[in-house]
Amino acid sequence: MYLACIMGTMNDIESSKKMENGIVVFYLLKGEKKYESFNYQELIDLKINALDLLEHPHRYSVDIEVHKVYVKDD
Repeated sequence: MYLACIMGTMNDIESSKKMENGIVVFYLLKGEKKYESFNYQELIDLKINALDLLEHPHRYSVDIEVHKVYVKDD
């Protein structure tokens, strides 16, 4: 995860939204709002609590290079 932060592929999640088959997360990249979608099985495989991601998106980061969500180290 540290290398992703250095390389700039890790972004703080600003918000999230429930979709039919998963969750879409929104993040800022160079001041522009972008998004990445994850289905529920992907989140389960990543050991991410989908409800917590929806209720507390600021606790998470997304690595767009490897398509993963991480809990922030706060």
